[in-house]
Amino acid sequence: MISIQYFASIREALAREHEELELPAGVDSVQGLIDHLLSENAHFADVFTEGNKVLVAVNQTVVDRDHSLTAGDEVAFFPPMTGG
Repeated sequence: MISIQYFASIREALAREHEELELPAGVDSVQGLIDHLLSENAHFADVFTEGNKVLVAVNQTVVDRDHSLTAGDEVAFFPPMTGG
């Protein structure tokens, strides 16, 4: 089981803050998780479009999409930070 957290505009687009998910067979990376989420829910396409730079953290560390996932991980998706 992994915990998925959604922040800011991503949370608003998906109308959810978090969810728990059993890692499906064959899903062992962040990109694999994203592909799985896209196949399960059309609303994820609005979030993970090619031009949309979603940041991903696993266990509170920002990672690349090829980062490995294991049971017990916490995955967080959030939009890039902007400052002023």
